[in-house]
Amino acid sequence: KVGRFASIPRKVLVVLQFTVSVTLIIGTIIVYQQIQFAKNRPIGYDRNGLIYINMNTPELQNANYETLRNQLLNTGVVENICKSTSPVTNNFSNTSGLDWEGKDPGNSPIFNRNIVTEDYVNTVGLQIVKGRDFSRDFKTDTAALIINEAAAKVMGFNNPIGKYIGSEDQSQPKMQIIGVVKNMITESPYNPIRPAFYSLNGWYNIYTVRLKNTVNASEAIEKVESVFKKINPGSPFEFNFVDEEYGKKFASEERISKLATFFAILAIFISCLGLFGMASFVAEQRTKEIGVRKVLGATVANIWQLLSKDFVVLIIISCLIASPIAWYLMSGWLQKYTYRTDISWWIFLAAGAGALVITFLTVSYQSIKAALMNSVKSLKTE
Repeated sequence: KVGRFASIPRKVLVVLQFTVSVTLIIGTIIVYQQIQFAKNRPIGYDRNGLIYINMNTPELQNANYETLRNQLLNTGVVENICKSTSPVTNNFSNTSGLDWEGKDPGNSPIFNRNIVTEDYVNTVGLQIVKGRDFSRDFKTDTAALIINEAAAKVMGFNNPIGKYIGSEDQSQPKMQIIGVVKNMITESPYNPIRPAFYSLNGWYNIYTVRLKNTVNASEAIEKVESVFKKINPGSPFEFNFVDEEYGKKFASEERISKLATFFAILAIFISCLGLFGMASFVAEQRTKEIGVRKVLGATVANIWQLLSKDFVVLIIISCLIASPIAWYLMSGWLQKYTYRTDISWWIFLAAGAGALVITFLTVSYQSIKAALMNSVKSLKTE
């Protein structure tokens, strides 16, 4: 169609297409940024070289721990070993109804609870910030606790060493705090770390083994497997690398990131096809005008600017529409995470700049092709 408003539907379509594309670009960047923000969060322990084995058979449950420990250390590939109720990357037990000096009666927080052996802190690589670790030299440690920094904060203790924790109903004996360790991420890396405490003597579910970093991992696993096979020959040796298990905590967000990236690329490709077609159409419509301008002294750069500027305006409009839409959608998405990144202004600037670069590359081919056309042929075009 011809006329003053004939081009409006085409322009509206370009704006809509690039609005979707820019929104997806911004969303993809924010999802990626949120994943990296959580991945860069201090986890409170050293996960490299750590494996854990579930005690899923009676043989593993009833094995003589000291004998197993000595055999593993004698292999030359194991740095340390411990037992615990929960694996490093999860929490299987929690409790509430605890009591301590100066506690607010209306406050009853939930504590993660992990029953461990004396070598837990060294094996996992926890950092003690106050007090000391469990020790076989202190028989009284069976009535002792190590807490994390979150627990010390909840209890309101500046120096919790020597303080006692008991149960509100007095059904459990009081236990003394002997150490404070840095917070350790055992659950979602996007959520606050819960208060936690560690104690000795109880029911164990997990063996955690630290392999020496100077030994090849596959060789170390073979030697560890041979020791476990001796005490549990009837079952396969099943283990998990702690760093791989921790990486699974980001699986959902990484899946969203991949999908967003795919649809962003697809949307940009479709938008560029439309832009390319529209640029071809405009160049064809203005062929004679281009010829006249060249005869009057217009350069290739002048013609390129003439044909490109309208498209640039459309993309700028798309960016202005997409930015608040993307901000609203991604702000809502980030609200489900307690530990989350900020939406920075440069993300919108980068997405807009990217869209403009894509536009220039798409339109420039047709613009330069039209500008280089022979002026005589352009003037003869009907």
